Amino acid sequence: MSEDAGVRRLRWRCRRGMRELDQLLLRYLDAAWPAADETERALFLRLLDHEDDRLWRWFMGREPAPDKELDVLVRRILDLPL
Repeated sequence: MSEDAGVRRLRWRCRRGMRELDQLLLRYLDAAWPAADETERALFLRLLDHEDDRLWRWFMGREPAPDKELDVLVRRILDLPL
């Protein structure tokens, strides 16, 4: 699979049922994914495996992600420039 096809698939996975989540996840994909190492990419893929309501609570700071690495990634995504 080419990199372009992989990114297109990821773009589709970043499209959630909530516009705000879409924007956060796509912002990471566009701004940070290209420079991310394999460890961070695997972490982002793990993040995408979680349900929208859980992701929303993490991004809104209502609860921390159960895994410190995921929590750090959530904060990194929130800190990305608009």
